Amino acid sequence: MIEDVIKDAEIRMTKAQQVLERELGSIRTGRAATSLLDRIVVDHYGSQMPVNQLATIATPEAHLITIQPWDKGALTSIEKAIQKSDLGLNPSNDGQIIRLAVPPLTEERRKEFVKQVHKRVEDGRIAIRNVRRDASEKLKQAEKAKEIGQDDHRRASERLEKVTHQKVEEVDSIGQKKEADLMVV
Repeated sequence: MIEDVIKDAEIRMTKAQQVLERELGSIRTGRAATSLLDRIVVDHYGSQMPVNQLATIATPEAHLITIQPWDKGALTSIEKAIQKSDLGLNPSNDGQIIRLAVPPLTEERRKEFVKQVHKRVEDGRIAIRNVRRDASEKLKQAEKAKEIGQDDHRRASERLEKVTHQKVEEVDSIGQKKEADLMVV
């Protein structure tokens, strides 16, 4: 019972951490990365599809992303979706391929992105603490139902606290790495 609760909490905390990593991957740094386009959803022939399911995405240079759609009819849809996004990139279309020039970030823009990173890291911490709260509630209910003893409950709570602390530290280090990435000129 206790092992199941703690294992479940650890798995859910790891998933929250992975979500954070994906979200931070979509915040652009000064160089091109295909992960910038992961959140872009294109309205193509009446259905919503991610860009990577409509085209080949590549980074041939440090400051350039190329998008080559498999269906030429998707060019304008992809271009519109990128323009609507919060990336701040201006696509250029030559009829075959879309090029996204990734300009170097200004100091002001870097600071804005760092604020976004801080907010998302805090959201990750909150998600982990919510998982801890849920697991703690399960342990309390088990103790009330006399499924586990008081000592077992206390030990399980301490283990849960250690796992939570470790995951929060990992989330913080992920955020610090992304912040360092953003501040590199």
